[in-house]
Amino acid sequence: MKKEQVVNCQFSVWYPLFKKHTIKSLILPIPQNVIDYLLDDGTLVVSGSENNNSQTQTNNSDSEEEDIQWTDDETTTAVTAPEFPEFNIKVQEAINVLGGCVFPKLNWSAPRDANWIALNSSLQCQSLSDIFLLFKSSDFITHDLTQPFLHCSDDSPDPTINYELVLRKWSELLPGAEFRCFVKENKVIAISQRDYTQHYHHIAKQEASISSSILDFFGDHIQYQFPDEDFVLDIYRDCSGRVWLIDFNPFGEVTDSLLFTWEELTSGKNLTASQTQDDTILQDRPAFRFTTSEVTVQPSPCLSYRIPRDFLDLTTGEDAYKLIDFLKLKKGQQEEEESSDEGGEGS
Repeated sequence: MKKEQVVNCQFSVWYPLFKKHTIKSLILPIPQNVIDYLLDDGTLVVSGSENNNSQTQTNNSDSEEEDIQWTDDETTTAVTAPEFPEFNIKVQEAINVLGGCVFPKLNWSAPRDANWIALNSSLQCQSLSDIFLLFKSSDFITHDLTQPFLHCSDDSPDPTINYELVLRKWSELLPGAEFRCFVKENKVIAISQRDYTQHYHHIAKQEASISSSILDFFGDHIQYQFPDEDFVLDIYRDCSGRVWLIDFNPFGEVTDSLLFTWEELTSGKNLTASQTQDDTILQDRPAFRFTTSEVTVQPSPCLSYRIPRDFLDLTTGEDAYKLIDFLKLKKGQQEEEESSDEGGEGS
C-alpha cells in the first residue's frame, strides 16, 4: 500500500467524482485549534453546544439539594471546555442544510468505535458537541490525525494533509444491506458482508442478485473512474435493488478485510466463497462471503473499545439505582475509614 493510495481515499478527493452516486455531504476545513483540542489527552470536556450549557444551568437552578463535596483538595480547579464560536456556527449551518441530523467523519474514518459513549448509542449528531464527544472518544479518529500512513510501504515523506470535517446527511442504513468490495487491478475480486457479526437470511437467498447488482454498479460508475486500480469499496444495496456508494478505503492492512484475510486478497490464493456458492459461478464472479448461520455469528470488533456498562450507566445517570448503590458504598467506605482513624488515635 502506497501513501498516494491513502491520499486518494480521502473523502474530499473522491466525493466530487461520485457525488451523484452517494449520500449528500458537506465538507468543512478544521481549524488547527480544533485539531489540537481533539488530540488533547486531558479530561474529556465537550464544548460547542449552547443547548447543553443552558440545560445544565436550568438543572442547577432547579436543584435545592446540598452539594456533595467529593474532595478536600482546595487546589482543585474546574476544567472548562474551549469554545470555537465561528467553527460552531459553520457546523450548525451545515447540519441544518442536511436536515438537522448528520453522520460525521474525518478525511478517512468515522468514529464507529465510539458510539457506546453517545446517549443514544448512535453516530447520529445534531450539534458540534455531539461530534466532539464521538471524535474525542474514538481511536479511529486519533489514527487519522496521528498515523494515517502507518501501514504504507514506501519511504517517501508523508504528504501534507488538510484535515476536514465531513458531514453526511443522516440515513437509516440497514446493516444487512452493506457490503465491502475488494478491487484489484480495477476488477472486483471479493465481496464481503459488511456486518459479519450477524446472520442475515436474505443474503443467502439473494446472493446472485446482490452480486449482479454490485458488479453492474461497479462496471457502470466506478471502474476506471477512481484514481487507483487497487482499492476497497463500501456500498449499500437498498430494498429496491439500487446500489449506493458509501466509501473508499485503501487496499491494504489499514482496512478491515472482514470475512477474508489480507493474505488471501493480496496473493489471490484460496480466494473461495461462502459454502452456498456454486463453484461454477466462481469462474466469472468474485468470491462472495457472508455469515451463513447463527453458529458463525461473532462479537463486534468495536466491543473492545467500550467501557463496562455499569460505569457508563453511572456516568450518564441512566440507572439511578446503580448511582444510589455507588453513593451508599462510598458512604460506607468513609465511615469505615473514620472509625479506623478514631481507633488508631485511642490506642
